[in-house]
Amino acid sequence: MDPKTIETIADDPAPLPSSEVVVIGAGFGGLEVAKALGRAGIDTMVIDRHNHHLFQPLLYQVATAALSATDVAEPIRKVLRRQKSVQVLFGEVTGIDTEAREIRMSCGHRVRYRYLVLASGAGHGYFGHDEWAQWAPGLKTIEDARHIRSQLLLTFERAERTTDPAERERLLSVAIIGGGPTGVELAGAIAELSRYTLARDFRSIDPQATRITLVEAGPRLLSAFSEESSDYARVRLERLGVRVRTGNAVEHVGPTSINVAGQDLPVGLVIWAAGVTASPLAGQLGETDRAGRIAVDRTLAVPGQENVFALGDLAVFSGEDGKPLPGLAQVAKQQGVHLGRSLAAHIASGEPLRPFRYDSRGNTAIVGRHAAVFEQGRLKVKGWFAWFAWAVIHVYLLVGFQHRFLVSMQWLWRYLTYDRGARLIAGDFVEVPDPATAPLPPDRLRHRPPAQDDLPRPRGSAQTTARLATTRKGEQT
Repeated sequence: MDPKTIETIADDPAPLPSSEVVVIGAGFGGLEVAKALGRAGIDTMVIDRHNHHLFQPLLYQVATAALSATDVAEPIRKVLRRQKSVQVLFGEVTGIDTEAREIRMSCGHRVRYRYLVLASGAGHGYFGHDEWAQWAPGLKTIEDARHIRSQLLLTFERAERTTDPAERERLLSVAIIGGGPTGVELAGAIAELSRYTLARDFRSIDPQATRITLVEAGPRLLSAFSEESSDYARVRLERLGVRVRTGNAVEHVGPTSINVAGQDLPVGLVIWAAGVTASPLAGQLGETDRAGRIAVDRTLAVPGQENVFALGDLAVFSGEDGKPLPGLAQVAKQQGVHLGRSLAAHIASGEPLRPFRYDSRGNTAIVGRHAAVFEQGRLKVKGWFAWFAWAVIHVYLLVGFQHRFLVSMQWLWRYLTYDRGARLIAGDFVEVPDPATAPLPPDRLRHRPPAQDDLPRPRGSAQTTARLATTRKGEQT
């Protein structure tokens, strides 16, 4: 063969893989988009940095040993098994080139698209204090939940082992920062774990003496709910022994203490539930707000970008009252269902994209055993009925009959016995002489600086790249 011919063949790059629609993130929103497009037979590719879809509303129960990780997660490929036109790629997206209609992955893989749906969600937001992440882990992924569960159980084990009364008191002190639904649910679950499940399992300590402090910078808990529901949640938590501090901002988080309104509080464990920030990928599509979210129009399209859509936690969509929709699973799910159907009709027959309208199914938060709050419009329910309704709704929303059955049985067993079967300390946590000086491993930080090898190599001025270090409520879990 002529040497020039060989050189020409070597220099000719292989064609990039492409898809009619690329969906980044397989959370509630992204998964519904893929399902609708798959049912319409449209060529679709789903890319996610995890191989599972996570039911995030129950993640706090994994962190508090009530459920196992497999109870709230389902393989993405299994969920989309019947959608033959949908392909799933495992990997992390690091760059979006909207001019070339191409995305780049951390593994070096590139994919071209005609339509792009960004549903990569949000991660922990520390309000400019990302260094707090090493001492105050948040709850967004299964890895986060396992880490918190291990650290929570380790505080009791270390307290049992120490002979120093002051150190024992510190270890039996847990602080939760953030008085939204996640913070309230965590506080109630940890209080019940210490007062009922662990009460008879130790000999040198009394788990019932665990001091749980819930800190909220705002004037009340559950700010998205009515004052009546907020007051009810506070009373129920205080009845469980939780110390609630509202109107006090956290000023510092360290290895052995936090500072609240100028007062140092010794702690054995801190859990962050105060804020989120959108995936950095949103910033590649245009201007974002303080939380890193990008605005979308009524059809969920990104203004100024052709055939690019965003939904879920990283999108700002104003409801009928003019206020941005909250970062709830039901919002992302409804947006995904709507966009999937609308986009399928648009691609198949050229129908114009339809505007999205959010239909609220109500807000709910569980406070503890027999206690929850539920609100939908003027309807306000609290107590046992709200708690039972919460359980039924969450079981129904779980993906797969197997998960619904197993979770129902475990809840029934826990209700009858107060026992929790998932009290395992992960084997990847190594004991050190001074636990207070051992922060969260760097590779587990949601805001860790990317290694040099992680950074994508730009191809030109039209391409922008960023590290995707945070994830959603499930979007790009």
